[in-house]
Amino acid sequence: MSDACDVERCVGDMPAGGPAAPGEAPAARPGWDEYFMEIAHLVARRSTCRRRAVGAVLVKDKRILTTGYNGAPMGLAHCLEIGCLREKLSVPSGERHELCRGLHAEQNAVIQAALHGVSIRGADLYCTNLPCSICAKMLINAGIGRIHYASGYADELGRSMLDEAGIALVRLAGQGGEP
Repeated sequence: MSDACDVERCVGDMPAGGPAAPGEAPAARPGWDEYFMEIAHLVARRSTCRRRAVGAVLVKDKRILTTGYNGAPMGLAHCLEIGCLREKLSVPSGERHELCRGLHAEQNAVIQAALHGVSIRGADLYCTNLPCSICAKMLINAGIGRIHYASGYADELGRSMLDEAGIALVRLAGQGGEP
């Protein structure tokens, strides 16, 4: 007999907070913000950047539309394989974004929506980092309504443009960000 899980046997009697060890209470069920930010952190683990792993999740009506992580374009060698151009040139974080083989997580999430014909107007972005100025401009024009983030980013222009556009910025405390 296969040890594959059928839904009734594996999930049917599972407590609402997830499986608990005998004698223990089930884990607390996460709220929506925590849930989507944890997914963004999981997505970031796919990153191929040697400097910073970033994950992004676009969400509308509590449904995931697309995800993205930072790394080289499809089919091209990435920095884990060939090294980081920015490290070789000593480019500081938050500067000279064009000197990088990779796309940012937010860019990849928006591109995935375009590739698959998914409207992201009015969606929320959950991202492990506050977007840079390049991503901020793209997110403004894509009609993103709110940005939830865990950590800041060394690009004040991005933050000021998002503020000027009226996009709400929500730092989720305890989600991998600074205190």
